[in-house]
Amino acid sequence: MNGAPTGARATPRLVFGPSVAPGAHPGQRVLPEEVAVALSFNGTTQAVMMATPADLEDFGLGFALTEGIAGPEDILSVDVEEIPRGRDVQVWLKPEAEARLAARRRVMAGPVGCGLCGIDSIDQALREVPVVAPSAFRVTPAQVLAAVAALPGEQRLHDATRAVHGAAFWNGRVLLAREDVGRHNALDKLVGGMVRQGIGPEGAVVLTSRVSTDMVQKVAMLGAPVIIAVSAPTVAAVELAERAGIMLVALAKGERFEVFSHTDRLMTEGAHVG
Repeated sequence: MNGAPTGARATPRLVFGPSVAPGAHPGQRVLPEEVAVALSFNGTTQAVMMATPADLEDFGLGFALTEGIAGPEDILSVDVEEIPRGRDVQVWLKPEAEARLAARRRVMAGPVGCGLCGIDSIDQALREVPVVAPSAFRVTPAQVLAAVAALPGEQRLHDATRAVHGAAFWNGRVLLAREDVGRHNALDKLVGGMVRQGIGPEGAVVLTSRVSTDMVQKVAMLGAPVIIAVSAPTVAAVELAERAGIMLVALAKGERFEVFSHTDRLMTEGAHVG
């Protein structure tokens, strides 16, 4: 699509500013696409999210897993259908998994900045999550910084548009990365992609965004023991990470970062990933 990466489009615009010659200068800028994506389970729409139309099979699978609707063993197939005003991601579950649909039903459209829109009750929004399984995975300060430094090389859509979030999985190197206009969507796509490619959760989820409660919930459902983010967490996110057994590293930029929970996973320099 005229040189733009998947999920983006070159868009006409005029440029003004002191760094260019006087007057308006026409041209194009690559911008991320944002479309309505329906997430349907066994023919019933559970959520409508505004999302980047790339890696949507991963999105459907990851959303099912991180929202507690279904486990990998419950999912029969994921199909993506183009509809007049967006996409319909159709996830087909085993009959015994359908009861989860009522427990986690979503009926409202969720804007890209909101990962909890449409949830029917406060209890569901503040749901507790399983404690991450005991793990030997540890990181040194140098490895935390290396994980963050590796993320820009995996952000082709961000490089083109400067307008999307990224989520990556790191275990000595970046094994997989996904991008989206919504930070929750990028994380769901990452989780779905990991499951589809058989990548286990022993490692760190690296995020370009702030860390809110629902982001920790999603990482806990994946079972990853470490979150590394370039922005700050909320108080509730830190408290949930502590209860879930997750080391939460945030504000990781340049040569600096802060650890808010389970500092025992941070090893002295010279140690290796467990």
